[in-house]
Amino acid sequence: QVQLVESGGGLVQAGDSLRLSCAASGRTFSSYVMGWFRQAPGKEREFVATINWTGDNTVYANSVKGRFTISRDNAKNTVSLQMNSLKPEDTAVYFCAARASPLIAITKRGYNYWGQGTQVTVSS
Repeated sequence: QVQLVESGGGLVQAGDSLRLSCAASGRTFSSYVMGWFRQAPGKEREFVATINWTGDNTVYANSVKGRFTISRDNAKNTVSLQMNSLKPEDTAVYFCAARASPLIAITKRGYNYWGQGTQVTVSS
């Protein structure tokens, strides 16, 4: 069992940066693939980024590639999402997710545990 708590959301202007963090409980954090997803009002939850156990393999959605960076600190049981050059279309609730598998996944069905989400609002 893994519990996830996101933090770092807020209201920013277009072009600004924001860093989201996700704190995970449990002693086996390093054995989970971690991911970030987001959900805008009236839309499906969509994949943003994922990172493997060791942090040396990452995958990004095309819409955020080059602007967002996912990273993890297994010693601190945290995964982060650095978001630069934010756009109004990045506005959404951002969710941290954990996958009990060594294989990266980009679909929400591939993840076993979810946080409650943190709101990110980007004004134009």
